[in-house]
Amino acid sequence: MTGLCAGRVAVVTGAGRGLGRAHALALAAEGAKVVVNDLGVALDGAAGQGSPAQEVADEIRALGGEAVAHGGDIATTDGAASLVTTALDTYGRLDALVNNAGFLRDRMLINLDEDDWDAVLRVHLKGHFLPLRHAAAHWRAEAKAGRSPAARVVNTSSGAGLLGSVGQGNYSAAKAGIVGLTLVAAAELGRYGIQVNAIAPAARTRMTERTFAETMAAPGEADAFDAMAPENVSPLVVWLASADSAGVTGRVFEAEAGRITVMEGWRPGPTADKGARWTPAEAGEVTRKLLAAAEPPRPVYGAS
Repeated sequence: MTGLCAGRVAVVTGAGRGLGRAHALALAAEGAKVVVNDLGVALDGAAGQGSPAQEVADEIRALGGEAVAHGGDIATTDGAASLVTTALDTYGRLDALVNNAGFLRDRMLINLDEDDWDAVLRVHLKGHFLPLRHAAAHWRAEAKAGRSPAARVVNTSSGAGLLGSVGQGNYSAAKAGIVGLTLVAAAELGRYGIQVNAIAPAARTRMTERTFAETMAAPGEADAFDAMAPENVSPLVVWLASADSAGVTGRVFEAEAGRITVMEGWRPGPTADKGARWTPAEAGEVTRKLLAAAEPPRPVYGAS
């Protein structure tokens, strides 16, 4: 390891399992002191058993790193505030926030209950906003005191948020919202030394293990590259959380297996300007011509 994050303090939400655990371990391996947050819930957000955050913190310490567990609910003001306070009280500083916590409640839209909508948007979208808000308030105070931070935020979107995913209207909406939040935060917070980026990872976790189970290395292929291992995503997260990523902000990256892609969002395509108001019939005619000249959209995940 290169010590890319030596001397830095990073907070990782949802770090008890899957991608979050991989990120926490990778950050610690590169020298970061890590606050490991996880509420310990089940896949659908129901109350779970045990303390996966403590288990990961213990694992980091057993490997020679420094880590502390945080079991608060980061989708509440008190929980998000205590997350930042834990970093400051334990290590005296905060340099990076990796927002990763989330769960699924998949339903087709017609069968999607209001509670399932609210719960998923709460953990993903509000669970990004509140830690970001409290961390940013600390960093702004540091900047105003003349201690300009090299602060980093890595948010977690998804291909579902970029393209949509059948049966995941709530999850897709939340992950798309995270992209919008990332762009606004990058624009607003840059003056305080805060960089904000997002990743759209693809990996085998509790939420995707059925989808990616077949990509695991076959028995007897211990040295084969496990393309869907969550650890493949973490190197990009570590770099984005490091001071070495200076100048990179307001970007969205796909990360999967050995591939990193800079995602390019909405840009103006074919256009027509009459210089006056269209009639509905004219608007329809010109719109069909514009669509014929435009690039076709990529299909929604799961669409037939």
